[in-house]
Amino acid sequence: MGLKERLIKDMKEAMKARDKVKLSTIRMINSLIKNAEIDKRGELTDEEIVSLLQKYAKQRRESIELYEKGGRRDLVEKEKAELAIVESYLPEQMSEDEIRRIVEEAIAETGASSPKDLGKVMKVVMPKVKGKADGSVVNRIARELLSGEG
Repeated sequence: MGLKERLIKDMKEAMKARDKVKLSTIRMINSLIKNAEIDKRGELTDEEIVSLLQKYAKQRRESIELYEKGGRRDLVEKEKAELAIVESYLPEQMSEDEIRRIVEEAIAETGASSPKDLGKVMKVVMPKVKGKADGSVVNRIARELLSGEG
């Protein structure tokens, strides 16, 4: 079952269960997908939908951070609930140890030796972890290893 079919099935279940948060979140996701398909003038692949969901999840995380700074606990809880639902449709994220191992392999492969070589390393690592790791985490680990901190 593709992601779109899973979203439709889960939306029906949320309607039956009267789960307002899940229902509104899935409707928002479906809306994002529909808009992207209109822009593309065609169907989105599961990989493109995952990319879209990752951007949406990142926006939710940023909103949570801003609401916490503003002291809006009510909105923080709402965003966290939405984020959990969005993340349930994303591939399982890699652990920092797995990312570190891939970054170490990329450093050896590219012969990178200083933080100036970060671009070379990222170019090798990102296709391997696409959809399974946050780019900012990969970047942080690569910087640590290249600067000799890791």
